[in-house]
Amino acid sequence: MRYSETGFNLEVDLTRGNIERVATDPKLTELYLGGLGTSTKILWDRVPPDVEPFSPDNLLIFSTGLLVGTPAVGCNRTIVSTISPQTRLMAYSMMGGFWAPELKHAGYDKLILRGKSSKLVYLWINDDKVEIRDAAHLQGKGATETAELIRAELKEPNAQVSAIGLAGENKVYFASIEQGRSSASRGGIGAVMGDKGVKAIAVRGTKDVYVARPDEFIELCNEVLRYIKVRKDNPIPGVMPILAGLGSPQEMAVHDEKWHTENFAWGNSRTRRKGFWTEDVAKQWTESMESMRTRLISCHNCPMKCGATISVPGLPTYMMKCFSKLTYTMAAMSNLDFGLRIAQRATEYGVDGFSAPQVMAFALELYEAGILTDNDFPGMPSETEERFYWLLDRIVRREGIGDVLANGTHWAAEEIGNGAEEYAHNNIKKHEQLPLKLGMLNPIYFLMYSTGEKINITQIEGNFPQAPFPTREEREEFVKDWVQVPDEKIKEYFLNWELRGEYSIPQYPGAEATCEIVEWQETMHYIDDATGMCAGLSSFPLKPPYHIHNLPTLISAATGIDIDEDELKQVARRNRNLVRAVNIRRGMRRKDEKPPEDHWKRRFPELETELLDTYYRFKGWNQQGIPTEESLHELSLDYVAEDFLSRGILTKGEGAPSEEASVKGSKN
Repeated sequence: MRYSETGFNLEVDLTRGNIERVATDPKLTELYLGGLGTSTKILWDRVPPDVEPFSPDNLLIFSTGLLVGTPAVGCNRTIVSTISPQTRLMAYSMMGGFWAPELKHAGYDKLILRGKSSKLVYLWINDDKVEIRDAAHLQGKGATETAELIRAELKEPNAQVSAIGLAGENKVYFASIEQGRSSASRGGIGAVMGDKGVKAIAVRGTKDVYVARPDEFIELCNEVLRYIKVRKDNPIPGVMPILAGLGSPQEMAVHDEKWHTENFAWGNSRTRRKGFWTEDVAKQWTESMESMRTRLISCHNCPMKCGATISVPGLPTYMMKCFSKLTYTMAAMSNLDFGLRIAQRATEYGVDGFSAPQVMAFALELYEAGILTDNDFPGMPSETEERFYWLLDRIVRREGIGDVLANGTHWAAEEIGNGAEEYAHNNIKKHEQLPLKLGMLNPIYFLMYSTGEKINITQIEGNFPQAPFPTREEREEFVKDWVQVPDEKIKEYFLNWELRGEYSIPQYPGAEATCEIVEWQETMHYIDDATGMCAGLSSFPLKPPYHIHNLPTLISAATGIDIDEDELKQVARRNRNLVRAVNIRRGMRRKDEKPPEDHWKRRFPELETELLDTYYRFKGWNQQGIPTEESLHELSLDYVAEDFLSRGILTKGEGAPSEEASVKGSKN
């Protein structure tokens, strides 16, 4: 018997209409655990590097994590993987809610879509019965509306539905897949779903998921719950309110947005907005949020209420979480009432809540600069808020200038030309990031932004504080119960971290320390993405209930696989290097590894070169960021090394570069 997983994937060939239930190799579970790890192995094996995102040969994989469907608190993530139309690299996005547990209970660890349907369809997975159904009547419908119509049509109110809106149907490069209280939105995976002709996937599962040692496993889960209760009553002092507790950023529960509104440069705001957050603004925002926030909500098997139902007068109720509360508001430099209203329409259309508002603000910047003119915006309203609605409608329909903007700021700027490239300033690897405008370079974030395969900072950062605490006493108090650190020296790094500019971390005790901190945060995220754990209880918050010291025991009790801390770290490194290998094979190199151009006011090129050189050495990569043959062998990724050698990406016998070679290579 397979524990904690079903041992079967569901494969659907949309071109032929063929449906298969495919047994999986348990050895792959030991090597990659599940979720992102095993999905990446499938993409490596079956999607060659010359396959285009909108090719029938591209795969769209919906994966449950290894612990999804078990009583593990907060394990509910759907990991959606494909090749991105925006970056042309591997995209993977995490979706909360209830969909993945339902798929696991239906008897499948993954749903793999290949080919393309000749007409719009939706899938109905009802335990062992799987159907491809006509969706012509759903064409043009909103994502939430589609889910409601499908449940009514199936007469199955408990079906969990993932759907695309008009943006996905029209292959907008930043289209999302919406699923009730969560979405998979980064990288344009909704566009790939639309390209395959799939409007929605409905699933209902009634089967059991077994664990290897139930009594031990339940006690471990209860320990997590007890810890969550303690943390709820004891938020961490001295950090911003949304990070003081557990869960994904608690944007729905808190009202203090002084830090965000004055330090983030959302959309077309290029300067800090000191003094914006007045008592009047705070009162207005609080009133808007409390009048429209119907209730706080959780995902499957989780006590954290990170999301909320939003009821805007005159509009259908929808669900929201995290920074979507702010992105549209700040892009238009408007109030929260506007932000909550336009987010409802954007959710129905199915667009990414980070990219979409930036694309619209980018368009208006080009208009103000004279790069785009009235001829490009026939009939556009004069008022800012109405302009955002007008642009959103045209982008998702790919009408007029909206057809250009629908490809995101990088590709739009390239097509528009005439200096537009300077305004596409917030991309990494052609992908819009959180639109920040901060002061001094942060070395840890420099590395995470530059090198993270997720290409999304909120899925890279985590357990190490974002800024030093002002006094030594505060830092000493913080480390007293900091059991989550993988090594005691991390505590020393934090204790000696002072507010003294760009040299605080890398020069104490060196850039190597920065790499160790980044490695820790990456490791936690890759474990979460393999197990299906919500980052809000593991890799994202300070002092989470799940950490490197108890996760091996939890995984072992669930699966029956003996695994210790070192072995779990090795799995995380293996998965991280395999994702990188997919991207390296698709052409990604060192030149692509850089943060947004004006993310920090003060930049230090020599320091940034040193950090990147040191990080590459630390990871066992050469100076192009390519894992060496030796490193790949240590991770049991010899098949990757063989492929790289055959393509000339690596040279036989190439090992980890010396420090001297690294410095020399960085100057070339």
